[in-house]
Amino acid sequence: MIDVGKTMSKITLWSRDGQLLDRQVRPNEKCEEGGIARLDAAGIAAWATGVLGGHANSGVEYIVPVGHGAGFAAIIDGALAFAPLDYEAAPPQSAMDAYRAARSPFAQTGSPALPQGLNFGAHVWWADRLYPDAMARATLVPWAQYWAWWLSGVAVSEVTSLGCHSDLWSPDAADWSDLAKGQGWDRRFAPVVKAGDVLGPISPALAAATGLPATVKVLAGLHDSNAALMAARGFAEIARNEATVLSTGTWFIAMRLPAAPIATADLPEARAILPEGRDCLVNVDAYGRPVPSARFMGGREIEALIEIDTRRVDIKPDQPLLLAAVPAVLAKGAMHMPTLAPGCGPYPDAKGEWVNQPEDWYERRAGACLYAALVADQALDLIGSDERLLVEGRFAEAEVFVRALAALRPKTQVYVGSAHNDVSFGAIRLIDPALMPEGTLRRIEPLDADLDTYRNRWLARLEMPKESNA
Repeated sequence: MIDVGKTMSKITLWSRDGQLLDRQVRPNEKCEEGGIARLDAAGIAAWATGVLGGHANSGVEYIVPVGHGAGFAAIIDGALAFAPLDYEAAPPQSAMDAYRAARSPFAQTGSPALPQGLNFGAHVWWADRLYPDAMARATLVPWAQYWAWWLSGVAVSEVTSLGCHSDLWSPDAADWSDLAKGQGWDRRFAPVVKAGDVLGPISPALAAATGLPATVKVLAGLHDSNAALMAARGFAEIARNEATVLSTGTWFIAMRLPAAPIATADLPEARAILPEGRDCLVNVDAYGRPVPSARFMGGREIEALIEIDTRRVDIKPDQPLLLAAVPAVLAKGAMHMPTLAPGCGPYPDAKGEWVNQPEDWYERRAGACLYAALVADQALDLIGSDERLLVEGRFAEAEVFVRALAALRPKTQVYVGSAHNDVSFGAIRLIDPALMPEGTLRRIEPLDADLDTYRNRWLARLEMPKESNA
């Protein structure tokens, strides 16, 4: 599997029976062209070629590309037409205003209006104005499928990427949005295929560059959080039950698997019961089904909160000390208010700040975990999460976070996995859906603490007038 994320890229090798063989990681470098932040396609390609070459004799049979869901690439004559735009590159306000006036409604797309290029339709719109000649001739592909093309030479699109708050897809209709049709983007994007479809063998050029067998097959691939959802479905507790998967990393993304089908128009934003813009959205799974979702930039916020600390909140030796710090945090009324990622999460317009900021190293990190649990709890409510919750990814190992979440949601069975079976394992389940995850799920014991009172005080502060909320 090749996983090309926002902050880092990974290449993971699995055996046919689901045994992890190797994992190589590369931090993605920041790059800029024409004063605009870009995705490091060239640097990732050079690194991936070297890593794949190191496994030329490892018996590789398939490669599954995975990527974040907020990017696209334009291909002309077997090469990038221009360096892909980074989703944190903000279009000019005039372009964004025109785009917002043209975009399709939430009830059709399940895409809330997001800042910068998080609706990647905004970047397609902007690119049409930056590079009109190239965009008119180019074949467009989502970011994950750019890597499928790089591997195989076959250009395709795929619904988990198109359906990831892009503004381009209608989950209920399983078709392009009115915006995409009106702009002619439905004809300019490569044909839509299924995530598990085999595009063909690796390209002759890549086989020569890496030494991999020319018979290695390339799948269309999928959006990274949807790959985590595929992994979770391998557990009996999740597979056919009402359940939610909370994928944690730079982004915390909650994806609900409803017991009965739910239409996009039934979600809060579409009914106007809740304010617009609370990062409630609809993803589309690898089978093309709508997945009610909510998200916030939890990993980045936690890292901002712990500031100069060099030890992460999820490091195993520190878990007992972080748990022991919770009573002091609660007794002092130390809490952080949202948000440190403006425009994102359930409170996109709130100003992040500490209340009674802890000085102690462990208390500050425990407080950051409690903050993440409070925001996650609100995000889960937005999508009607119920019965079962599986927390996966890096922060599943942060005991204060997962145990606080279990305490805040006492009617929910909260689980974490006992092995790393997340994005990369979900990707290989496209090849063999019957593959069972390693290990078992562990039921999380709630924190023995009065988090109801803590949450009520936190919510009360959010409702204060802005001049009083200091």
